[in-house]
Amino acid sequence: MKLVILDRDGVINYDSKQFIKSPAEWRPIPGSIEAIARFNQAGYRVVVATNQSGIGRGLFDMDTLNAIHDKMHRAVHAAGGRIDAIFYCPHPIDAGCNCRKPRTGMFERISKCFNVGLEGVPAIGDSLRDLQAAVAVGAKPLLVMTGKGTQTHAEGGLPEGTLIFPDLAAAANHLLIS
Repeated sequence: MKLVILDRDGVINYDSKQFIKSPAEWRPIPGSIEAIARFNQAGYRVVVATNQSGIGRGLFDMDTLNAIHDKMHRAVHAAGGRIDAIFYCPHPIDAGCNCRKPRTGMFERISKCFNVGLEGVPAIGDSLRDLQAAVAVGAKPLLVMTGKGTQTHAEGGLPEGTLIFPDLAAAANHLLIS
């Protein structure tokens, strides 16, 4: 099975320092929705792994998160694609949970749910913690320069072998012609 793991905010949709707290605030980055559909058409299963500490902070609730994800699913479906699963960490930064990236809990759940090892699986993110979680489970880290990507790149310390792309569409182009 071909699998790709995507972060959400800053990779699929525009990010916000104030968090994405409603469906109205969720806006796709140009080309990202079509990239997901292209992954599907090439036989990939697309999974999202996203830290959503806004829930733990009380900025929005589960119904709102579900409504945001419903909007994302509908946008991807309208482009001829699908997101096979969304894994999220609802805990605040200081919770000490195992699921918040850069920890590997979400990635381990993805591995179990899809009954697949993550060695070499592309994991696309815009922050160092996305890349660190990927490397920790043997996945292939890809950084996009959207969202926090430019800042992440400028700060350095990227895991060895990290591939860098302007956005999700460019990362998809690379993976689909490789």
